[in-house]
Amino acid sequence: MLILASASAVGSETLDNTRAVGYNKVTMNRLSVERQTQIVAALVEGNSLRATSRMTGAAKNTVVKLLVDLGTACSEYQDRALRNLTCSRIQCDEIWSFCYAKQKNVPEEFKGQFGFGDVWTWAAIDADTKLVPSWMVGNRDLETALAFTRDLASRLSHRVQITTDGRKTYLEAIEGAFGAEIDYMRCLSSNMGETKAKRSDTVRPSALALILESSWASPTRSTFPQATLSAKT
Repeated sequence: MLILASASAVGSETLDNTRAVGYNKVTMNRLSVERQTQIVAALVEGNSLRATSRMTGAAKNTVVKLLVDLGTACSEYQDRALRNLTCSRIQCDEIWSFCYAKQKNVPEEFKGQFGFGDVWTWAAIDADTKLVPSWMVGNRDLETALAFTRDLASRLSHRVQITTDGRKTYLEAIEGAFGAEIDYMRCLSSNMGETKAKRSDTVRPSALALILESSWASPTRSTFPQATLSAKT
């Protein structure tokens, strides 16, 4: 995959738009470390691309290319370094977003194509260290769940406890990735289906009851022992 550097003046530095550079010759090398640090610091603080461009004096295309190069470098480092991890408690969840347009507004010719409409980021986080050992961007389906959990399993050195929400996709995905070598727990909210219309404006919402289904994975899912805990908030 190639990145075409655009002609943009950054202070006394000018980017050449006549040559294509690959990820091995990234745009980051064309900026000083100080300039790179300034741009990245603005981005990680939540500033938009245009705001970062105004704050740092760098062209918008330069900021975009630095962001792509930085993301590629971080992804390659994570894939190489996060191996044989000694995590004990892992929490998994999915984060919704959309690309191009929201799902209901996707044109007919693009419906069903990944990258148009709903996009989900699957993430695993170590509950103790806040390390993210694995993540994946894809659909919210079994195929993506299996790929995500198998990648997570390949990075762990020993048996761990995994906690997810009540989505049934996790049951098959985790069993397929870990087999019986896992302590699995699902955390369910008893008022997940409650709508705002059912709530009184003058009465505090009912106490949240947490149902913790502690599932010790085995080849026969029906033999999973169940434990229930209710907690008031």
